[in-house]
Amino acid sequence: MSIPTPPRLLDLAGMHLLREDALVGSALEFLPTELFPPLFMDAFHGRHIKTLKAMVQAWPFVRLPLGGLIDLPHVGPLQAVLEALDVLLAQKAHSRRCKLWVLDLQNTGQSFWRMWSGASTHGFSSLGMAPVAEQSSRTHQPLAPLKVYIELCLKKRTLDNFLTYLLRWMEQRKASIHLCCKKLTIFAMPVENIMKVLNMVQLDFVQELQVNWIWHLSTLAKFAPLLGQMSNMQRLHLSRIHMSALEQQEEQVVQFTSQFLKLHHLQDLYLDSPSFLEGCLDQMLRCLRTPLDHLAITNCQLTESDLTYLSQCPNICQLKGLDLSGVTMTDFSPEILHILLEQVAATLQELNLEQCGITESQLESILPVLSCCSQLRTFSLCGNVLSMAIMEKLLSHTTGLINLSDEFYPAPQESYSPHGALHLGRMAQLRDKLIDIMRDLGRPRAIWLSSSPCPHWSNKTLYPEDPFLCHCYMSA
Repeated sequence: MSIPTPPRLLDLAGMHLLREDALVGSALEFLPTELFPPLFMDAFHGRHIKTLKAMVQAWPFVRLPLGGLIDLPHVGPLQAVLEALDVLLAQKAHSRRCKLWVLDLQNTGQSFWRMWSGASTHGFSSLGMAPVAEQSSRTHQPLAPLKVYIELCLKKRTLDNFLTYLLRWMEQRKASIHLCCKKLTIFAMPVENIMKVLNMVQLDFVQELQVNWIWHLSTLAKFAPLLGQMSNMQRLHLSRIHMSALEQQEEQVVQFTSQFLKLHHLQDLYLDSPSFLEGCLDQMLRCLRTPLDHLAITNCQLTESDLTYLSQCPNICQLKGLDLSGVTMTDFSPEILHILLEQVAATLQELNLEQCGITESQLESILPVLSCCSQLRTFSLCGNVLSMAIMEKLLSHTTGLINLSDEFYPAPQESYSPHGALHLGRMAQLRDKLIDIMRDLGRPRAIWLSSSPCPHWSNKTLYPEDPFLCHCYMSA
């Protein structure tokens, strides 16, 4: 029969304090720093409101990572923390013990709580949570605004109870609190409500914005001034921006594209279904201030002049990822795609040209420059019509790309009947032939062949959705 491990003296002291709320205020001044986090967790989960308030006012760390503890249906403990912060905000100086100036409501503090509960052996410095030394006390220094870190996901027509309560509390304390959000995600919410929420946020703190909802171009134009205030934006992802025939397209496009002049740290730009950019992509590209790492313009129509300007844009010369999937290029000059890849050959790691209607003459024109993309790791041509002959050339030109590990190609055109039906027996034969070709080229590699859908026949015929794996092992 195993003997249970007896509780530590510190644990016993903490349990005693939770039972005796009246002792908390006087005891916290002398409480060992290492006892604060486990005692705070017990008080928070046990809803010992008086203890919580006292501990916040004496918190010996710069940051209180509350996000990992919050139980959203119950705002009582959060309310206690905010009421304690009210007391701190009303003071001209913090107590000798309290070092708190960041309330972190992001779901990122679990490692801190695990460390202090004994479940982790990480040191203070690795988590950036070292207690501030007594000599650096800010007791007699002017108090900086309290920072509240939060991840905002606006996904309903109305805010949840937690966010509603927090924003109401902050609205009355704008001068002494800064609401900071690194990642902002927007789903279904009226733009008027979005703007009301964001008017309370330090927008220059936003580093990533995702809009995963259908917006009209007029909505995007209305939102554009807020985008321009996100001067430290690093990643922008917009999807499904539609426009109606009645919209003043040119003026609204300018309202949006001009905001890029203010985004001096933008690295990754993802635009899915940006129909409004057809014929005016140059307006946006001219406003880019810094070289991009990743660029995705997908599922839309672009003109040949759009792609020409893209190939000449100086801010794509360092691209690591380029995604033009769903952009039809069938009628474009083969030379344009060749020039575009020349611009990015030295740095490109990911290239997605799925469902682009690429012709064999276009593909053949880019094979020499494709073979120079020495950093390329992922390449996809699924959804284009390619014969076995051009696929053999493709495999030959890419065999020297030693970093290329993920290859996705369409099933050869010869795999289909004249009516667009996939012939599985023929497909198996061609797969074996491709494996023989790869073996003859002398390098182990694996490619995926996708047969759904056949771009010649759209979705008229159903095919297996899972791609086939062609794996070539080299004998020792």
